[in-house]
Amino acid sequence: MKALTHFVLLQARMPDATGLADAARAWCVGTAVPMALHRAAWSPAEGIAYVYGRLLQPQPLDVDALAPLVAHWQALHAASSDVRASRLELALDAPGVSATEVPQFHYVVETDPEEGWADEIFRWYDAEHMPGLASVPGCIHARRLLNHDHGPRSHAFYDLTRAETLGSPPWLAVRGTPWSELCRPHFTHTLRTMMEVLA
Repeated sequence: MKALTHFVLLQARMPDATGLADAARAWCVGTAVPMALHRAAWSPAEGIAYVYGRLLQPQPLDVDALAPLVAHWQALHAASSDVRASRLELALDAPGVSATEVPQFHYVVETDPEEGWADEIFRWYDAEHMPGLASVPGCIHARRLLNHDHGPRSHAFYDLTRAETLGSPPWLAVRGTPWSELCRPHFTHTLRTMMEVLA
């Protein structure tokens, strides 16, 4: 089954980040899916890496295209385990107020809206939450995507100048709105991961 794809996300467990940046650059070269490396990030706390390949031309991509990409990664980085790839469709792209700076951290929020709440949560994300967070000093870029292959379905990520941006008063103010308080209890299977940007 095909799904519109803007990014391919590769996720892998790895005990440390040795060789991750080089493998991420090589992974996007010479595949059947023309891609450029968008981001490679690693969480020391979780021991996981996220590598995003940006398709040079967004297109409907068949799920069968993912297995060769996983095999290609495993050949490049044998220390990885639990490797999987997902097709991501871009739903919202919000350049941040700190867009001219270099990202040092990559913060990901993955969630499944509770049944019946997807429309409301996605309206909140697009109209208030992500534009608000993009306006916080230290936020370089905010994007919301839909994961067509592995849950959670909603995949939001933020490129940041520093990890402390998350606890800053402007960030907390955006998180604390009445609409946020209405929507957040209806997140399920939520994963929040702070990662170091390596490439």
